[in-house]
Amino acid sequence: MTKYYAEPFKIKMVEPIKILTKEERIEKIKNANYNVFSLDSDDVYIDLLTDSGTGAMSANQWAGIMVGDEAYSGSRSYKNLMISAKDIFGYEYFQPVHQGRAAEKVVMPIFLKEGKVAISNMHFDTTRAHVELAGARAIDCVIKEALDTVNYHPFKGNMDNERLEKLIQEYGAENVGMIIITVTNNSAGGQPVSMENIKQTSEIAKKYDIPVCIDAARYAENAYFIKMREEGFADKSIKDIAKEMFSYADVFTMSAKKDAIINMGGLIGVKNDKDLYETVKARTIPYEGFVSYGGLSGRDIEAMAIGLQEGTDFDYLQYRIGQMEYLAGKLDEAGIAYQSPVGGHAVFLDAKHLLPHIPYYEFPAQALAIELYIEAGIRSCDIGSYMMGNDPDTGEQIESEFEFTRLAVPRRVYTQSHLDVIVEALKAIKERRDSLKGYRITWEPKVLRHFTSKLEPIK
Repeated sequence: MTKYYAEPFKIKMVEPIKILTKEERIEKIKNANYNVFSLDSDDVYIDLLTDSGTGAMSANQWAGIMVGDEAYSGSRSYKNLMISAKDIFGYEYFQPVHQGRAAEKVVMPIFLKEGKVAISNMHFDTTRAHVELAGARAIDCVIKEALDTVNYHPFKGNMDNERLEKLIQEYGAENVGMIIITVTNNSAGGQPVSMENIKQTSEIAKKYDIPVCIDAARYAENAYFIKMREEGFADKSIKDIAKEMFSYADVFTMSAKKDAIINMGGLIGVKNDKDLYETVKARTIPYEGFVSYGGLSGRDIEAMAIGLQEGTDFDYLQYRIGQMEYLAGKLDEAGIAYQSPVGGHAVFLDAKHLLPHIPYYEFPAQALAIELYIEAGIRSCDIGSYMMGNDPDTGEQIESEFEFTRLAVPRRVYTQSHLDVIVEALKAIKERRDSLKGYRITWEPKVLRHFTSKLEPIK
């Protein structure tokens, strides 16, 4: 029997959610042009669209919000954030911004321009977009084991360092603007990156004098996996593991809406390069706001300082990852494929395996996401060819290496019963999977199309 780790907290407040009829859901998704991002949240029963900014803040965080210092310059909350961040990451300089993509907007053009490339274990959507908006090209370099969703590998998020060095030699070190290590590796299924792999990537980068940036959105979850799976780390604290991880990079960008468990906020970290930090500050002030608030209210900064600490608590992380393991165990019993072993923040359903009759250009992962909403009011999202978009040079549809439907579980929000509803819905869909059809796009924007595109079912 699959084990469920009990919540290490008490529930003090509840928010009612409504359940529409199936007929109502069919009408709602049609009116949303079959784009789950266009659904009203009031029309969603279990919202697994993202774990970004959707977590439940703690009593301490809400208390911190009440005493947040809203001073324009030199606020107490800003100082608290600097102390909290240095305690975890060990860097010299930090810059708050309003969210992760803002951090990317500030940092990426410093290192990237036309003719440059960025190499990553895998770029996520906004990272890829900011690489391309800077004029550069994004190249993914994840290990081949990640492409096998069935067989076990403890660190499927790892960089393929042998291929990394070949890519550097192919493009020329002078043309590689940065190497990005995404922890955990979201696009590969929320998969962790080992400490040894991070260290090896860093050594290659130093050999060729290429800066290393960590996409740090889920740093605490990655540290937890290292503690549980990598030899030599079982007795180390999450903070100590995190500090070592970041020691191998020069800079990090972070959406604090994930592992810092806040509704809005981001962070840039600069290890010890004062000139780089001055450049970051100079770009932050016109884009985000003055250095000590970076587009955030003082109360948000105070909540971030507290949330960074709470996100490293082992008991919390065991429960957090335990929810994914419980959901994955139930899917194993039902014979429903996903990226295995399960990742940290989500279960990534293998839509290609479940719906082999739908080709990549008809978006099987999006088809499954739509069917989940129709079946039980569950909102998820495509992490596949639909999200990848079109090749910036040829305009042709990119075929993703994965066709994942991501079930991103918000932190401290849903219970075991909600997870059971998800499994029952997927079992029902599996029974009628041969009847499911693909989708085509009727309108799309030029950048990050999956957020606002319009689709229709293929008849």
